[in-house]
Amino acid sequence: MTTPNDPPVDETIDPESPEQDTETGEETDDEKAEKLDLTVEVAQLSACQRHVTVTVGREDIERYFSNQFSELMDDAEVPGFRKGRAPRKLVESRFRKQVGEQVKGQLLMDGIAQVNEDENLSAISEPDLDVEAVKLPDEGSMTFEYDLEVRPDFKMPKWKGLSIQRPTREFSREDVDSRLKDLLTRYGQLVPHDGPAESGDYITTNLTFRHGDEVISSAEEEVIRIRPVLSFRDGRVEGFDDLMAGVKADETRTGEAQLTESAPNAALRGQTIEAVFEVLEVKKLELPELTPEFLDEMGGFETEGDMRDAIADSLQRQMEYQQQQRAREQVTAALIEAADWELPPEMLERQSHRELERAVMELRRSGFTDEEIAAHENELRQNSQASTARALKEHFILERLAEDEEIDAEQEELEAEIVLIAQQSNESVRRVRARLEKGGHMDVLRNQVVERKVIDLILKHAAFEEVPYELETSDTEAVDQAAGGGEDESAIPDAKYEDEAEPLREAEDHT
Repeated sequence: MTTPNDPPVDETIDPESPEQDTETGEETDDEKAEKLDLTVEVAQLSACQRHVTVTVGREDIERYFSNQFSELMDDAEVPGFRKGRAPRKLVESRFRKQVGEQVKGQLLMDGIAQVNEDENLSAISEPDLDVEAVKLPDEGSMTFEYDLEVRPDFKMPKWKGLSIQRPTREFSREDVDSRLKDLLTRYGQLVPHDGPAESGDYITTNLTFRHGDEVISSAEEEVIRIRPVLSFRDGRVEGFDDLMAGVKADETRTGEAQLTESAPNAALRGQTIEAVFEVLEVKKLELPELTPEFLDEMGGFETEGDMRDAIADSLQRQMEYQQQQRAREQVTAALIEAADWELPPEMLERQSHRELERAVMELRRSGFTDEEIAAHENELRQNSQASTARALKEHFILERLAEDEEIDAEQEELEAEIVLIAQQSNESVRRVRARLEKGGHMDVLRNQVVERKVIDLILKHAAFEEVPYELETSDTEAVDQAAGGGEDESAIPDAKYEDEAEPLREAEDHT
């Protein structure tokens, strides 16, 4: 501490500080900040939860006060003195309360960072700390407590030499014909039909969901395709095609919807509710003709053959996606077999949104249609806790392996992912990049790239067995609604991209 009578001191060098380089007078990279002398207690609440109690000694508190006052001296304004010329003791007395808040905040920030490093805590969330409850005493030490979610500590499973099944298929003309019909369905025209409905037809219906005598949710004039399964955000109606077999306009059919254990309406989780369909109209789908104008609209195709080639490419990409997914499922099933640690429900609920974003991004880059993605989204929502728990355990293990093998995502790899997403959504690369950055999704993209590289490393050391690849045929119609109600702002939002275009269109790179 200096006083007005002390000789001038070069404030850039502290001759008593061991943190200075003695030859250059500069701080070394490893000694820029003196470590705190902390007393730390870490209680393990669960595999991923820690309760941390930290005590900061008085000597460190006074050191932080001294540093803060040293920074304040040049700008301190005290009546009767020119700016920056007031005696230090007067400045300390006048501004101690104000500086105290800054000292407390800096001690908390530095203390938590040091605890994470010293105790080897791999934090996966921000500390749960009530800053207002922490008091900086006038005398003695300061103690604060907080809860922290961390990556669990586990023994790394064996990952070399796994046996993996890989689905393969040579796509036939019939496969392309079937997918072309599915694609044309999305551009067909619905026309009224006076007769009874069949599987594959469409109905316009008012929906009402009841539990006992109580109406818990409803929707008007929903257009729904008759398929074996009708999926909602929080449940499903099995045998929907049987329920609607032969239905005509002005008829009402009543079935049952089974809600999931993770439904937004906590009071109805896992229960069966009544689903009432008031059919207003039955419609048939007329497929469009493959005219030159339609082919051009679909993606600038000159001939039907060009369009079929694009469909064959799309089928190949989707098979590659399924190969990756099947391989990943088998790899992670082997890796997490012994991962019996429990994950906190709060963590699962918070991470479910992130997992949904990751899954949708992966589906979109692989060329899946909006309808297929919507069905996958509802399935993920219905099993959010189970799927998120599995995904988190998988992420922790792959992250550890990435660290052990020094695997990371290079910038050019992230750019390649952005280009691929742009191609699938027929948007400019610049627009896709801006949306990912604005939405905070770049870390999701980075994790995808890293985890994919780790999986590739595991697969390089695996033994493969080829098995037949069966084309996916969707038997599920998805409705973007919670049948059981109870949705609020905390529910998982729709993770689709805006202004989506068809995956078969040729993308223009506007970079």
